[in-house]
Amino acid sequence: MLDFWKGKRILVTGHTGFKGSWLSEMLLLAGAEVTGYALTPPTEPSLFQILGLEKRMRSFTGDVRDLSHLREIFDLTKPEYVIHLAAQPIVRTSYEEPVLTYETNVTGTVHVCECVRLSDTVRSFLNVTTDKVYENRELGTAFRETDPLDGYDPYSNSKSCSELVTHSYRKSFLEAAGVAVSTARAGNVIGGGDFSRDRIIPDCVRAAERGEPLVLRNPASVRPYQHVLEPLSVYLEILRRQAEEPALAGAYNVGPDLSDCVRTGELAKLFAAHWGDGFRIEERPDGGPHEAGFLRLDCTKLKAAFGWNPRWHIGKAVEKTVAWSRAWLSGKDMREETDREIEAFFRAEERTDTEKQNV
Repeated sequence: MLDFWKGKRILVTGHTGFKGSWLSEMLLLAGAEVTGYALTPPTEPSLFQILGLEKRMRSFTGDVRDLSHLREIFDLTKPEYVIHLAAQPIVRTSYEEPVLTYETNVTGTVHVCECVRLSDTVRSFLNVTTDKVYENRELGTAFRETDPLDGYDPYSNSKSCSELVTHSYRKSFLEAAGVAVSTARAGNVIGGGDFSRDRIIPDCVRAAERGEPLVLRNPASVRPYQHVLEPLSVYLEILRRQAEEPALAGAYNVGPDLSDCVRTGELAKLFAAHWGDGFRIEERPDGGPHEAGFLRLDCTKLKAAFGWNPRWHIGKAVEKTVAWSRAWLSGKDMREETDREIEAFFRAEERTDTEKQNV
């Protein structure tokens, strides 16, 4: 699948973040002409810096709230494909800075959509949101794309609004202009190189590095965890296929199988088993702001439309994350390690596709 992207012009907003860095590396490995537009890396260290991406792609520092600058980059680079990842992505931060969260996640989406509208080169556009866009009544059922959108906290709600903005631009402008538009509602991702605050795997790695116990705030929360390469490969497939078959454009849940929707405490125990070295866990609820206790996605629509199935389930995802993190802590060449992991993932995908054809 990566072969398709050789020579294609693709613009990625939020390319300096965790998912954006993995995606940029995938596209560079494929030979794409990659443009990134984002703020400076949100963490120190960052995967963006570790992989040396700034010197290997067209990387522009900018804020999606700055429409005029964003338009300049579109006019300069003339992308054929656009994927919008830029966001304020942390629930707790959204409680601390709600205005910034709405400005970035809603107004920023308006600006990206407007640049796509004014472009004469974009063929396909994907806005990546979150599994938290849904109205969550904690009923214990998996969310479908037809369920109501009404995120609770400022982050989740702003992403619900981002969905509505995208749908309006598609219906009002982009569909008639021949631009294929979809949104992808992704579950929680894990993988090497995530240094974010308030995320379980980065917290595990930091605790392991310091030789301290991991403190769990919400061990009973259920989340759909998947390796970062799973949704990224889906995003690229949606971008590619909807340009060829416009009827495929729409909203898609992008999550793991139900067996990979696990409690946070279970994920931490999996990490401990793979890490070893006496890694310890302490459960210590902190009475923080409201976060959903139960999240699962029904991905039937995605599987039916694209014939997709997850390649690496939760055990393999944690194993790969631990291996990457240990390699980084031991000073290995992380571009080489990252490329090896990407290649292994797509070899697994090719084997699965071949098995399907032989059935």
